[in-house]
Amino acid sequence: MSLRVGLTGGLASGKTSVAEMFAARGAYVLYADQIGHDLLKPGRLTYDQVINHFGNSILNPDASINRSKLAQIAFDGGRIEELNKIIHPAVAAEMEKWIQETSEFDPCGILIFEAALILEAGLGKYFDKLIVVTSGAQQKLQRFASRVLGSDVSQQTKLAEALREAERRIGAQLSEAEKVTAADYVIDNSGSLAETERQVTRIFKELQSLASARQTISGS
Repeated sequence: MSLRVGLTGGLASGKTSVAEMFAARGAYVLYADQIGHDLLKPGRLTYDQVINHFGNSILNPDASINRSKLAQIAFDGGRIEELNKIIHPAVAAEMEKWIQETSEFDPCGILIFEAALILEAGLGKYFDKLIVVTSGAQQKLQRFASRVLGSDVSQQTKLAEALREAERRIGAQLSEAEKVTAADYVIDNSGSLAETERQVTRIFKELQSLASARQTISGS
């Protein structure tokens, strides 16, 4: 049976980059953000449910959902739980489908699901192990600013809006300390790239050993 691993961390902790490191070593990785974007495309049931619940004011001229407007209504309007009740079950269903299909393809594989809200969404029960990525406050701020502004640090208005968005998202997440308490493995991503790579290599080897042991037991 495949080893199912959850990978999470706070905003701008670098969890996506860490997930890519695991993928480079042979893990199968699914990103929650990719699922979320797909679920909100026109033609999907989740898209219709969100529109019916939050109204046409969140639509762009091309009928796609304006995620910024949706986030503003959900967070600022105190309706994030309403949105989560639509999104989280749909994400869980897509994840379960992926786990089943990937496990059938590679029964010895290491399956990693990367998401910010694994614990908050009650998805921890799906995983054999949980990895939490941590980072220092300064590194998080630098990553977040770089993500928002790119090389143009003059866009102060854009940065201010993004920081407000970050505050809303952080408010919907467990603290880093709470996530660490629930973790089987913690990756400190506040140092150099090489230091993070070494941690990923060590943990991946342990996950490989666990996957092999599970396969031996199930095959005996």
